[in-house]
Amino acid sequence: MLPVAQEILVNVTPRETRVALVENGILHEVHVERAAKRGIVGNVYLGRVSRVLPGMQAAFVDVGLERTAFLHASDVARSAYAEGEDGAREIPEIRSLLAEGQEILVQALKDPLGSKGARLTTHVSLPSRYLVYLPDGRGVGLSTRIEDEVERERLRGGVEAFTAGSAAGGYIVRTAAEGASAEALHADMLYVNRLWETVQQQARQARAGQLVHEDHPLAVRILRDLLSDEVEVVRVDSRLAFERMREFCRMFVPHLATRVELHPGPHPLFDLHGVDDEIQRALERKAPLKSGGYLMIDQTEALTTIDVNTGAFVGKTNLEETILKTNLEAAQAIARQLRLRNLGGIIIIDFIDMSAQEHKDMVLGALTRALIDDHAKTHVSSVSTLGLVEMTRKRTRESLEHQLCMPCPTCDGRGSVKSPQTVCYEIFREVVRAARQFEAQAVLVLAAQAVVDVLLDEESTGLAELEAHVGRPIRLQVEGGYPIEQFDVVPL
Repeated sequence: MLPVAQEILVNVTPRETRVALVENGILHEVHVERAAKRGIVGNVYLGRVSRVLPGMQAAFVDVGLERTAFLHASDVARSAYAEGEDGAREIPEIRSLLAEGQEILVQALKDPLGSKGARLTTHVSLPSRYLVYLPDGRGVGLSTRIEDEVERERLRGGVEAFTAGSAAGGYIVRTAAEGASAEALHADMLYVNRLWETVQQQARQARAGQLVHEDHPLAVRILRDLLSDEVEVVRVDSRLAFERMREFCRMFVPHLATRVELHPGPHPLFDLHGVDDEIQRALERKAPLKSGGYLMIDQTEALTTIDVNTGAFVGKTNLEETILKTNLEAAQAIARQLRLRNLGGIIIIDFIDMSAQEHKDMVLGALTRALIDDHAKTHVSSVSTLGLVEMTRKRTRESLEHQLCMPCPTCDGRGSVKSPQTVCYEIFREVVRAARQFEAQAVLVLAAQAVVDVLLDEESTGLAELEAHVGRPIRLQVEGGYPIEQFDVVPL
Protein backbone atom coordinates (compact mmCIF):
# COMPACT_ATOMS: atom_id res chain seq x y z
CA MET A 1 0.00 0.00 0.00
CA LEU A 2 1.35 3.41 -0.95
CA PRO A 3 2.03 5.83 1.94
CA VAL A 4 -0.62 8.51 2.41
CA ALA A 5 0.61 12.05 1.71
CA GLN A 6 -1.44 14.46 3.79
CA GLU A 7 -1.81 18.22 3.63
CA ILE A 8 -3.84 20.50 5.87
CA LEU A 9 -5.13 23.71 4.31
CA VAL A 10 -6.42 26.50 6.56
CA ASN A 11 -8.48 29.34 5.08
CA VAL A 12 -9.16 32.22 7.48
CA THR A 13 -11.49 35.17 6.95
CA PRO A 14 -12.61 37.65 9.63
CA ARG A 15 -15.74 35.69 10.57
CA GLU A 16 -15.03 32.17 9.33
CA THR A 17 -12.27 29.56 9.44
CA ARG A 18 -12.27 26.55 7.12
CA VAL A 19 -9.89 23.61 7.26
CA ALA A 20 -9.40 20.99 4.54
CA LEU A 21 -7.59 17.68 5.00
CA VAL A 22 -6.20 16.52 1.66
CA GLU A 23 -4.82 13.00 1.22
CA ASN A 24 -2.88 12.17 -1.95
CA GLY A 25 -4.40 15.23 -3.61
CA ILE A 26 -8.00 14.26 -2.73
CA LEU A 27 -10.15 16.17 -0.26
CA HIS A 28 -11.26 13.92 2.63
CA GLU A 29 -12.42 16.23 5.41
CA VAL A 30 -13.77 19.75 5.74
CA HIS A 31 -14.15 21.60 9.04
CA VAL A 32 -15.98 24.92 9.29
CA GLU A 33 -16.13 27.29 12.24
CA ARG A 34 -17.98 30.60 12.16
CA ALA A 35 -17.68 33.34 14.74
CA ALA A 36 -21.46 33.64 14.97
CA LYS A 37 -21.87 29.89 15.57
CA ARG A 38 -18.80 28.31 17.10
CA GLY A 39 -19.01 24.67 18.07
CA ILE A 40 -19.17 24.00 21.81
CA VAL A 41 -17.82 20.43 22.00
CA GLY A 42 -15.17 20.38 24.73
CA ASN A 43 -16.39 23.57 26.40
CA VAL A 44 -16.89 23.43 30.17
CA TYR A 45 -19.84 25.23 31.81
CA LEU A 46 -21.22 25.78 35.27
CA GLY A 47 -24.77 24.64 34.65
CA ARG A 48 -27.99 24.67 36.63
CA VAL A 49 -30.40 21.73 36.48
CA SER A 50 -33.68 23.15 35.19
CA ARG A 51 -35.68 19.95 34.96
CA VAL A 52 -35.30 16.30 36.00
CA LEU A 53 -37.08 13.66 33.89
CA PRO A 54 -37.27 10.29 35.72
CA GLY A 55 -39.03 8.65 32.77
CA MET A 56 -36.03 9.41 30.52
CA GLN A 57 -33.34 8.93 33.19
CA ALA A 58 -32.11 12.40 32.20
CA ALA A 59 -32.15 16.06 33.08
CA PHE A 60 -32.20 19.35 31.19
CA VAL A 61 -29.44 21.72 32.20
CA ASP A 62 -29.23 25.46 31.56
CA VAL A 63 -25.71 26.37 30.46
CA GLY A 64 -26.56 29.72 28.90
CA LEU A 65 -27.29 28.44 25.40
CA GLU A 66 -30.40 29.06 23.29
CA ARG A 67 -31.79 25.64 24.24
CA THR A 68 -31.33 23.75 27.48
CA ALA A 69 -28.82 20.93 27.18
CA PHE A 70 -29.42 17.21 27.77
CA LEU A 71 -27.66 15.23 30.50
CA HIS A 72 -28.32 11.48 30.80
CA ALA A 73 -27.88 9.57 34.05
CA SER A 74 -25.16 7.45 32.42
CA ASP A 75 -23.08 10.63 32.08
CA VAL A 76 -23.36 11.56 35.76
CA ALA A 77 -21.10 10.43 38.60
CA ARG A 78 -20.02 7.14 37.10
CA SER A 79 -17.42 6.72 39.84
CA ALA A 80 -20.28 6.51 42.36
CA TYR A 81 -22.08 3.67 40.56
CA ALA A 82 -22.32 0.35 42.30
CA GLU A 83 -21.24 -2.72 40.39
CA GLY A 84 -23.90 -5.32 39.66
CA GLU A 85 -23.53 -9.09 39.87
CA ASP A 86 -22.15 -9.29 36.33
CA GLY A 87 -19.51 -6.66 37.06
CA ALA A 88 -21.33 -3.98 35.07
CA ARG A 89 -21.95 -0.64 36.66
CA GLU A 90 -25.57 -0.03 37.50
CA ILE A 91 -26.98 3.40 36.64
CA PRO A 92 -28.73 4.97 39.64
CA GLU A 93 -32.12 6.61 39.37
CA ILE A 94 -31.64 10.14 38.05
CA ARG A 95 -33.38 11.78 41.03
CA SER A 96 -30.77 10.30 43.36
CA LEU A 97 -28.06 12.07 41.33
CA LEU A 98 -29.56 15.45 40.47
CA ALA A 99 -32.14 17.89 41.78
CA GLU A 100 -33.77 20.88 40.13
CA GLY A 101 -31.83 24.06 40.83
CA GLN A 102 -28.58 22.17 41.53
CA GLU A 103 -25.39 23.70 40.11
CA ILE A 104 -23.01 21.27 38.39
CA LEU A 105 -19.84 21.45 36.32
CA VAL A 106 -20.51 19.96 32.88
CA GLN A 107 -18.76 19.56 29.55
CA ALA A 108 -20.34 19.53 26.08
CA LEU A 109 -20.16 16.14 24.37
CA LYS A 110 -22.17 17.09 21.28
CA ASP A 111 -23.13 20.36 19.63
CA PRO A 112 -26.83 21.23 19.37
CA LEU A 113 -28.05 19.29 16.31
CA GLY A 114 -31.23 20.35 14.52
CA SER A 115 -33.96 20.74 17.11
CA LYS A 116 -31.97 18.94 19.81
CA GLY A 117 -30.00 20.69 22.50
CA ALA A 118 -26.36 19.97 23.31
CA ARG A 119 -25.41 16.66 25.00
CA LEU A 120 -23.52 17.04 28.29
CA THR A 121 -21.42 15.01 30.69
CA THR A 122 -20.19 15.71 34.21
CA HIS A 123 -16.98 13.82 33.45
CA VAL A 124 -14.67 16.52 32.22
CA SER A 125 -11.88 15.47 29.85
CA LEU A 126 -9.09 17.88 28.90
CA PRO A 127 -7.15 16.95 25.76
CA SER A 128 -3.61 18.01 24.97
CA ARG A 129 -1.40 16.99 22.09
CA TYR A 130 -0.59 13.49 23.34
CA LEU A 131 -2.92 12.90 26.29
CA VAL A 132 -6.47 13.29 27.51
CA TYR A 133 -6.71 14.04 31.22
CA LEU A 134 -9.72 12.67 33.12
CA PRO A 135 -9.91 14.41 36.52
CA ASP A 136 -12.33 11.82 37.93
CA GLY A 137 -10.78 8.87 36.09
CA ARG A 138 -8.28 6.24 37.15
CA GLY A 139 -5.24 4.61 35.60
CA VAL A 140 -3.84 4.89 32.09
CA GLY A 141 -5.65 3.91 28.90
CA LEU A 142 -4.31 3.84 25.36
CA SER A 143 -5.85 4.54 21.97
CA THR A 144 -6.75 1.33 20.15
CA ARG A 145 -5.13 2.80 17.03
CA ILE A 146 -1.72 2.26 18.65
CA GLU A 147 -1.29 -1.38 17.64
CA ASP A 148 2.36 -2.16 18.37
CA GLU A 149 2.44 -3.94 21.75
CA VAL A 150 5.99 -2.85 22.56
CA GLU A 151 5.08 0.79 21.92
CA ARG A 152 1.90 0.43 23.97
CA GLU A 153 3.86 -0.86 26.96
CA ARG A 154 6.48 1.89 26.58
CA LEU A 155 3.84 4.61 26.55
CA ARG A 156 1.89 3.09 29.42
CA GLY A 157 5.03 2.76 31.52
CA GLY A 158 6.12 6.29 30.70
CA VAL A 159 2.83 7.83 31.79
CA GLU A 160 2.51 5.64 34.89
CA ALA A 161 6.02 6.62 35.99
CA PHE A 162 5.01 10.28 36.08
CA THR A 163 1.61 9.66 37.69
CA ALA A 164 3.07 7.88 40.72
CA GLY A 165 2.37 10.06 43.72
CA SER A 166 0.70 12.79 41.65
CA ALA A 167 -2.80 14.19 41.96
CA ALA A 168 -5.80 11.97 41.34
CA GLY A 169 -7.06 11.44 37.84
CA GLY A 170 -6.63 9.21 34.83
CA TYR A 171 -5.01 9.58 31.43
CA ILE A 172 -5.75 8.36 27.93
CA VAL A 173 -2.76 8.21 25.60
CA ARG A 174 -3.80 9.51 22.18
CA THR A 175 -2.76 8.09 18.81
CA ALA A 176 -0.52 11.11 18.23
CA ALA A 177 1.66 9.98 21.17
CA GLU A 178 3.07 7.05 19.18
CA GLY A 179 6.84 7.64 19.10
CA ALA A 180 6.69 10.61 21.49
CA SER A 181 9.49 10.96 24.02
CA ALA A 182 9.01 10.58 27.76
CA GLU A 183 9.83 14.27 28.19
CA ALA A 184 7.07 15.27 25.75
CA LEU A 185 4.55 13.10 27.61
CA HIS A 186 5.58 14.64 30.93
CA ALA A 187 5.23 18.17 29.52
CA ASP A 188 1.73 17.32 28.33
CA MET A 189 0.81 15.96 31.76
CA LEU A 190 1.98 19.15 33.45
CA TYR A 191 -0.01 21.22 30.97
CA VAL A 192 -3.32 19.39 31.44
CA ASN A 193 -2.93 19.39 35.21
CA ARG A 194 -2.37 23.15 35.23
CA LEU A 195 -5.35 23.54 32.91
CA TRP A 196 -7.59 21.56 35.29
CA GLU A 197 -6.51 23.76 38.20
CA THR A 198 -7.45 26.82 36.14
CA VAL A 199 -10.85 25.32 35.26
CA GLN A 200 -11.59 24.62 38.92
CA GLN A 201 -10.61 28.16 39.90
CA GLN A 202 -12.79 29.65 37.15
CA ALA A 203 -15.72 27.44 38.20
CA ARG A 204 -15.54 28.69 41.78
CA GLN A 205 -15.85 32.27 40.53
CA ALA A 206 -18.51 31.64 37.85
CA ARG A 207 -22.27 31.98 38.05
CA ALA A 208 -24.66 29.26 36.87
CA GLY A 209 -25.08 29.33 33.09
CA GLN A 210 -21.60 30.72 32.45
CA LEU A 211 -18.82 29.35 30.26
CA VAL A 212 -15.90 28.22 32.41
CA HIS A 213 -13.45 26.94 29.80
CA GLU A 214 -13.53 27.25 26.01
CA ASP A 215 -11.66 24.94 23.68
CA HIS A 216 -9.06 26.24 21.24
CA PRO A 217 -10.22 27.86 17.97
CA LEU A 218 -10.44 25.55 14.96
CA ALA A 219 -7.04 26.49 13.48
CA VAL A 220 -5.27 25.36 16.66
CA ARG A 221 -7.56 22.40 17.42
CA ILE A 222 -6.79 20.94 14.02
CA LEU A 223 -3.07 20.90 14.88
CA ARG A 224 -3.76 19.22 18.21
CA ASP A 225 -6.04 16.59 16.68
CA LEU A 226 -4.70 15.94 13.16
CA LEU A 227 -1.06 17.03 12.93
CA SER A 228 1.25 14.03 12.75
CA ASP A 229 4.39 12.86 10.99
CA GLU A 230 2.20 11.81 8.03
CA VAL A 231 1.19 15.45 7.43
CA GLU A 232 3.71 16.90 5.00
CA VAL A 233 2.63 20.53 5.25
CA VAL A 234 0.07 22.80 6.88
CA ARG A 235 -0.71 25.83 4.72
CA VAL A 236 -2.53 28.81 6.22
CA ASP A 237 -3.49 32.06 4.46
CA SER A 238 -3.68 34.31 7.55
CA ARG A 239 -0.52 35.70 9.18
CA LEU A 240 -2.20 36.05 12.57
CA ALA A 241 -3.43 32.45 12.52
CA PHE A 242 -0.05 31.32 11.16
CA GLU A 243 1.81 32.87 14.09
CA ARG A 244 -0.60 31.37 16.60
CA MET A 245 -0.31 27.92 15.01
CA ARG A 246 3.50 28.09 14.89
CA GLU A 247 3.55 29.06 18.57
CA PHE A 248 1.35 26.05 19.42
CA CYS A 249 3.67 23.76 17.46
CA ARG A 250 6.80 25.19 19.09
CA MET A 251 5.25 24.51 22.49
CA PHE A 252 3.94 20.97 21.90
CA VAL A 253 5.48 19.51 18.71
CA PRO A 254 8.63 21.54 17.97
CA HIS A 255 9.88 18.98 15.43
CA LEU A 256 6.80 19.69 13.28
CA ALA A 257 6.73 23.48 13.64
CA THR A 258 8.49 24.07 10.32
CA ARG A 259 5.70 22.23 8.49
CA VAL A 260 3.30 25.11 9.18
CA GLU A 261 3.70 27.50 6.25
CA LEU A 262 2.15 30.84 5.41
CA HIS A 263 0.46 30.90 2.00
CA PRO A 264 1.75 34.13 0.42
CA GLY A 265 0.27 33.93 -3.07
CA PRO A 266 -2.38 36.26 -4.51
CA HIS A 267 -4.61 33.33 -5.46
CA PRO A 268 -7.02 31.95 -2.83
CA LEU A 269 -5.61 28.87 -1.10
CA PHE A 270 -8.73 26.73 -1.54
CA ASP A 271 -9.03 27.68 -5.21
CA LEU A 272 -5.50 26.51 -5.96
CA HIS A 273 -6.30 23.06 -4.58
CA GLY A 274 -9.84 22.82 -5.97
CA VAL A 275 -11.32 22.59 -2.46
CA ASP A 276 -14.27 24.93 -3.08
CA ASP A 277 -15.34 22.88 -6.11
CA GLU A 278 -15.17 19.69 -4.03
CA ILE A 279 -17.24 21.28 -1.27
CA GLN A 280 -19.86 22.27 -3.83
CA ARG A 281 -20.01 18.70 -5.13
CA ALA A 282 -20.30 17.40 -1.56
CA LEU A 283 -23.56 19.35 -1.17
CA GLU A 284 -25.19 17.48 -4.07
CA ARG A 285 -27.22 14.28 -3.72
CA LYS A 286 -25.35 12.50 -6.49
CA ALA A 287 -21.72 11.47 -6.05
CA PRO A 288 -20.19 10.04 -9.26
CA LEU A 289 -17.83 7.05 -9.32
CA LYS A 290 -14.87 6.86 -11.70
CA SER A 291 -16.26 3.77 -13.41
CA GLY A 292 -19.44 5.58 -14.47
CA GLY A 293 -21.56 4.41 -11.53
CA TYR A 294 -22.78 6.78 -8.84
CA LEU A 295 -24.04 7.11 -5.27
CA MET A 296 -27.30 8.77 -4.27
CA ILE A 297 -26.99 10.19 -0.75
CA ASP A 298 -30.04 11.41 1.19
CA GLN A 299 -30.03 12.82 4.72
CA THR A 300 -33.16 12.67 6.86
CA GLU A 301 -33.86 13.42 10.51
CA ALA A 302 -33.70 9.73 11.44
CA LEU A 303 -30.94 8.36 9.21
CA THR A 304 -28.87 8.71 6.05
CA THR A 305 -29.42 6.43 3.05
CA ILE A 306 -26.84 5.70 0.35
CA ASP A 307 -27.93 3.96 -2.85
CA VAL A 308 -25.30 2.45 -5.18
CA ASN A 309 -26.02 2.39 -8.93
CA THR A 310 -24.01 1.08 -11.90
CA GLY A 311 -25.05 4.03 -14.06
CA ALA A 312 -23.10 4.04 -17.31
CA PHE A 313 -20.71 1.27 -16.20
CA VAL A 314 -21.40 -1.91 -18.21
CA GLY A 315 -18.27 -3.91 -17.36
CA LYS A 316 -16.19 -6.16 -19.57
CA THR A 317 -17.00 -9.72 -18.46
CA ASN A 318 -20.31 -10.68 -16.86
CA LEU A 319 -23.01 -9.03 -14.74
CA GLU A 320 -21.77 -10.44 -11.41
CA GLU A 321 -18.26 -9.07 -12.00
CA THR A 322 -19.67 -5.68 -13.05
CA ILE A 323 -21.75 -5.50 -9.87
CA LEU A 324 -18.79 -6.56 -7.70
CA LYS A 325 -16.44 -3.96 -9.20
CA THR A 326 -19.03 -1.23 -8.79
CA ASN A 327 -19.72 -2.18 -5.17
CA LEU A 328 -16.00 -2.36 -4.32
CA GLU A 329 -15.44 1.08 -5.81
CA ALA A 330 -18.54 2.36 -4.02
CA ALA A 331 -17.23 1.08 -0.66
CA GLN A 332 -14.13 3.27 -1.00
CA ALA A 333 -16.18 6.25 -2.15
CA ILE A 334 -18.72 5.86 0.65
CA ALA A 335 -15.99 5.95 3.32
CA ARG A 336 -14.67 9.19 1.81
CA GLN A 337 -18.13 10.75 1.47
CA LEU A 338 -18.96 10.01 5.11
CA ARG A 339 -15.87 11.93 6.22
CA LEU A 340 -16.22 14.69 3.66
CA ARG A 341 -19.91 15.34 4.37
CA ASN A 342 -19.50 14.50 8.09
CA LEU A 343 -22.51 12.20 8.02
CA GLY A 344 -23.34 10.62 11.38
CA GLY A 345 -25.91 8.56 13.20
CA ILE A 346 -27.57 5.60 11.50
CA ILE A 347 -26.48 5.02 7.88
CA ILE A 348 -28.15 2.52 5.55
CA ILE A 349 -26.21 1.47 2.43
CA ASP A 350 -28.03 -0.22 -0.45
CA PHE A 351 -25.28 -1.89 -2.45
CA ILE A 352 -26.24 -3.44 -5.77
CA ASP A 353 -27.66 -6.92 -5.06
CA MET A 354 -25.04 -9.68 -5.01
CA SER A 355 -25.91 -13.38 -5.02
CA ALA A 356 -22.50 -14.82 -4.06
CA GLN A 357 -21.67 -14.72 -0.34
CA GLU A 358 -18.00 -14.39 -1.25
CA HIS A 359 -18.73 -11.12 -3.07
CA LYS A 360 -20.75 -9.80 -0.12
CA ASP A 361 -17.85 -10.53 2.22
CA MET A 362 -15.40 -8.81 -0.13
CA VAL A 363 -17.50 -5.64 -0.28
CA LEU A 364 -18.08 -5.58 3.48
CA GLY A 365 -14.35 -6.08 4.07
CA ALA A 366 -13.50 -3.27 1.64
CA LEU A 367 -15.89 -0.91 3.44
CA THR A 368 -14.49 -1.80 6.86
CA ARG A 369 -10.90 -1.27 5.71
CA ALA A 370 -11.77 2.05 4.06
CA LEU A 371 -13.22 3.29 7.37
CA ILE A 372 -10.05 2.60 9.36
CA ASP A 373 -8.67 6.10 8.76
CA ASP A 374 -11.93 7.76 9.81
CA HIS A 375 -11.40 9.84 12.97
CA ALA A 376 -15.03 9.28 14.00
CA LYS A 377 -15.98 5.97 15.62
CA THR A 378 -17.84 3.66 13.22
CA HIS A 379 -19.58 0.31 13.51
CA VAL A 380 -20.56 -1.79 10.46
CA SER A 381 -23.02 -4.69 10.63
CA SER A 382 -23.27 -7.61 8.22
CA VAL A 383 -25.34 -7.58 5.02
CA SER A 384 -29.01 -7.99 5.98
CA THR A 385 -31.49 -10.37 4.35
CA LEU A 386 -32.68 -7.42 2.27
CA GLY A 387 -29.16 -6.82 0.97
CA LEU A 388 -28.66 -3.67 3.05
CA VAL A 389 -25.63 -2.74 5.15
CA GLU A 390 -26.45 -0.97 8.40
CA MET A 391 -23.76 1.09 10.09
CA THR A 392 -23.34 3.88 12.58
CA ARG A 393 -20.89 6.76 12.70
CA LYS A 394 -20.43 8.89 15.80
CA ARG A 395 -21.84 12.37 15.33
CA THR A 396 -20.58 15.25 17.46
CA ARG A 397 -21.24 18.18 15.11
CA GLU A 398 -23.56 19.13 12.29
CA SER A 399 -23.07 17.61 8.85
CA LEU A 400 -21.48 19.75 6.14
CA GLU A 401 -24.88 20.25 4.50
CA HIS A 402 -26.51 21.40 7.73
CA GLN A 403 -23.60 23.76 8.42
CA LEU A 404 -23.61 25.40 5.00
CA CYS A 405 -27.22 25.09 3.85
CA MET A 406 -30.77 25.78 4.98
CA PRO A 407 -34.07 24.12 4.03
CA CYS A 408 -35.33 25.32 0.66
CA PRO A 409 -37.75 28.24 1.30
CA THR A 410 -39.86 27.09 -1.65
CA CYS A 411 -40.34 23.42 -0.78
CA ASP A 412 -39.49 23.79 2.94
CA GLY A 413 -37.01 20.94 2.73
CA ARG A 414 -39.42 18.41 1.19
CA GLY A 415 -37.37 18.15 -1.98
CA SER A 416 -40.38 18.66 -4.27
CA VAL A 417 -43.12 21.20 -4.97
CA LYS A 418 -46.65 20.85 -6.32
CA SER A 419 -46.97 20.89 -10.08
CA PRO A 420 -48.57 23.92 -11.78
CA GLN A 421 -51.57 21.72 -12.70
CA THR A 422 -52.11 20.80 -9.03
CA VAL A 423 -52.00 24.47 -8.07
CA CYS A 424 -54.51 25.29 -10.84
CA TYR A 425 -57.06 22.88 -9.36
CA GLU A 426 -56.46 24.34 -5.91
CA ILE A 427 -57.20 27.77 -7.40
CA PHE A 428 -60.42 26.44 -8.98
CA ARG A 429 -61.61 25.20 -5.59
CA GLU A 430 -60.67 28.45 -3.88
CA VAL A 431 -62.53 30.50 -6.54
CA VAL A 432 -65.69 28.46 -5.93
CA ARG A 433 -65.28 28.94 -2.17
CA ALA A 434 -64.77 32.72 -2.54
CA ALA A 435 -67.73 33.09 -4.93
CA ARG A 436 -70.05 31.43 -2.43
CA GLN A 437 -68.73 33.38 0.56
CA PHE A 438 -68.48 36.90 -0.89
CA GLU A 439 -70.71 39.09 -3.02
CA ALA A 440 -68.35 40.26 -5.73
CA GLN A 441 -68.46 41.45 -9.33
CA ALA A 442 -65.31 39.55 -10.34
CA VAL A 443 -62.52 37.39 -8.95
CA LEU A 444 -58.80 38.24 -9.26
CA VAL A 445 -56.28 35.38 -9.16
CA LEU A 446 -52.66 36.25 -8.31
CA ALA A 447 -50.20 33.42 -9.07
CA ALA A 448 -46.75 32.55 -10.39
CA GLN A 449 -45.99 32.84 -14.10
CA ALA A 450 -45.89 29.04 -14.60
CA VAL A 451 -49.34 28.64 -13.04
CA VAL A 452 -50.90 31.47 -15.07
CA ASP A 453 -49.41 29.96 -18.25
CA VAL A 454 -51.14 26.64 -17.53
CA LEU A 455 -54.45 28.41 -16.77
CA LEU A 456 -54.31 30.21 -20.12
CA ASP A 457 -53.20 27.17 -22.10
CA GLU A 458 -53.87 23.61 -20.90
CA GLU A 459 -56.60 24.61 -18.43
CA SER A 460 -58.21 27.38 -20.51
CA THR A 461 -61.32 25.24 -21.07
CA GLY A 462 -61.56 24.53 -17.35
CA LEU A 463 -61.16 28.22 -16.59
CA ALA A 464 -64.02 29.10 -18.96
CA GLU A 465 -66.25 26.43 -17.39
CA LEU A 466 -65.40 27.79 -13.94
CA GLU A 467 -66.40 31.32 -14.96
CA ALA A 468 -69.74 29.97 -16.15
CA HIS A 469 -70.16 27.98 -12.93
CA VAL A 470 -69.58 30.92 -10.55
CA GLY A 471 -71.23 33.48 -12.84
CA ARG A 472 -68.36 35.97 -12.50
CA PRO A 473 -65.38 36.89 -14.68
CA ILE A 474 -62.00 35.61 -13.47
CA ARG A 475 -58.99 37.84 -14.00
CA LEU A 476 -55.43 36.55 -13.89
CA GLN A 477 -52.38 38.47 -12.70
CA VAL A 478 -48.76 37.24 -12.65
CA GLU A 479 -46.82 37.84 -9.43
CA GLY A 480 -43.12 37.46 -10.13
CA GLY A 481 -42.17 36.99 -6.48
CA TYR A 482 -44.59 34.10 -5.91
CA PRO A 483 -43.24 30.53 -5.82
CA ILE A 484 -45.31 27.97 -7.73
CA GLU A 485 -47.36 26.88 -4.72
CA GLN A 486 -48.35 30.39 -3.64
CA PHE A 487 -51.48 32.11 -4.95
CA ASP A 488 -54.19 34.50 -3.78
CA VAL A 489 -57.85 34.69 -4.79
CA VAL A 490 -59.28 38.20 -4.27
CA PRO A 491 -63.01 39.03 -4.67
CA LEU A 492 -63.49 42.37 -6.47
